[in-house]
Amino acid sequence: MISFSVMALVFGVVFLAELPDKTALAGLVLGTRYRASYVFAGVAAAFAVHVALAVAAGSVLTLLPQQIVHAVTGVLFLGGAAVLLMKKDEDEEEVRRPANQSFWKVSGAGFMLILVAEFGDLTQIMTANLAARYDDPLSVGLGAVLGLWAVAGLGIVGGKALMKRVPLSLITKVAAVLMLGLGAWSLYEAVAG
Repeated sequence: MISFSVMALVFGVVFLAELPDKTALAGLVLGTRYRASYVFAGVAAAFAVHVALAVAAGSVLTLLPQQIVHAVTGVLFLGGAAVLLMKKDEDEEEVRRPANQSFWKVSGAGFMLILVAEFGDLTQIMTANLAARYDDPLSVGLGAVLGLWAVAGLGIVGGKALMKRVPLSLITKVAAVLMLGLGAWSLYEAVAG
């Protein structure tokens, strides 16, 4: 059974945390050079792999006592908020251009770029934390993958327009505040529980 409230919360947190990330900019660069649907196919597949790994890791954490899980996730959320608040603006990374525009070359380039760039990234760690916190791998996984896909789609199709209207510093601060709230709540539950 899917919890839409958990899915929506995870979507929002992951979406906001990923917007100012380097992968949104990489998607923007790839989207300006290649067919958007080919780029999205590769990027979406890489994000699905990352979410599956994060949810599996978070599900293992649920085997620990609840107070320890709340304490660990609380500390990790607070650390994630600190990383977001101290993060400098990232420049576009150089993306190697495939020799041709075929589906497999373009989607493969997108897949490999995201697979490497996102491994151990903040949103992957957050997804593992959320999976441990809510003990609902399906809802957390769906929310996280939809949030990542939404950012990828925005980056590929309309990233330039969004970045002109909404400053990345504001998006980063909103994501950090959400993570601070989740971290404080988790630590409260660890102490009170």
